[in-house]
Amino acid sequence: MSDYATGGRFRLGRMLPRDPHEPHRVASSLELFFDLVFVISVSTASSQLHHALSEGHAATGITSYLMIFFAIWWAWMNFTWFATSFDVDDWLYRVVTIVQMAGVLVLAAGIAPVFDAHEPDFTIVVAAYVVMRVAMIVQWLRASRTNPALRRTARTYAIGIGAVQVLWVGFLFIPDSIQLPVFIVLMLTEISVPIIAERQGSTPWHSHHITERYSLFTLIVLGESLLASATAIIGAREEVESIGPLIWIAAVTLISAAAMWWIYFWPPHHHAISTLRSSLTYGYAHYFVFAAAAAFSAGVEVQIDELTGHTELGFVPASFTTSVPIAVFLLGIWIVAIRDNADRVVNTVVPLGAVLVLLDAVLPVPVTLTAVILVAIVVVLVLRPPVRKEHSAR
Repeated sequence: MSDYATGGRFRLGRMLPRDPHEPHRVASSLELFFDLVFVISVSTASSQLHHALSEGHAATGITSYLMIFFAIWWAWMNFTWFATSFDVDDWLYRVVTIVQMAGVLVLAAGIAPVFDAHEPDFTIVVAAYVVMRVAMIVQWLRASRTNPALRRTARTYAIGIGAVQVLWVGFLFIPDSIQLPVFIVLMLTEISVPIIAERQGSTPWHSHHITERYSLFTLIVLGESLLASATAIIGAREEVESIGPLIWIAAVTLISAAAMWWIYFWPPHHHAISTLRSSLTYGYAHYFVFAAAAAFSAGVEVQIDELTGHTELGFVPASFTTSVPIAVFLLGIWIVAIRDNADRVVNTVVPLGAVLVLLDAVLPVPVTLTAVILVAIVVVLVLRPPVRKEHSAR
């Protein structure tokens, strides 16, 4: 456990490893405060995705969204895993964390230029990202000073993060025509840093704490979906002849979001990260879970635009803007947590449900079939409680 005692003229504590088996470990108020700034970035990204889809720029909009969401998710994930292993509640730790939060806010300001269909501009996003990552380097270097057993791991993190940030700055100077493939290469390089560093010595992550942190972020993105959808529905109430369709969309949106919450929290998540390999699978696959949950709100807004005649998309493409994110969400949570804690029935119903929600486009009422399928999955989960299985390294 970290030593919170202050000492020396700078009144700094020693950043020692946390006990991975510490009882009653919960998220700190600083971690919860840190999560709040991500609400703004997630909201901005999903809003820009909504506009891009409605204006008929689906390909560029989805690509930009996935790129931006990687920056959001990776910055959040890196701090989260660091904080579950090392934590000292002194002024320097708080200040460096707040610097990271400032970077998230700057990143939110740079999201709109990235979605420019003609000339995407990543300057602000990269600058904000570097601020967040430099702050993370400071945290790792500090951890390396007081942890001889994990010094090599901490320094590998710091060096790896720093080297990749230099490459991200170089990303700003490449031609637009090769931005996407270069981004993919840099993304793969970025996510390889923890894989390399953890092989030098595993950091003491706390399974209950880390899965609670992921659960809290899932609540954030689902809450964002409800907020954005409600705002869009309220704004459209004077643009339709009958309020009935809007009420129906509001109802099925709430049902769908509630079912997504139920499905996500059905399995015991802490069982999913018993090994390094499983923890990497859990952490990395959540990119798709988070991105899909946040994109759901954009899809609902597109549905409303289709109802009010404010979109270039036809009925079928507009329906896919909700069904595809939900299908990805279902497959993602099935892979990371449900699969190893479910019997054969559940392991058939959940992935099958993910496929069936894509049929939503054939119905005359938006997202109706999706809501019905999600409710059916919830009913199955209620009737089939989790089954603890022996976890094998995947």
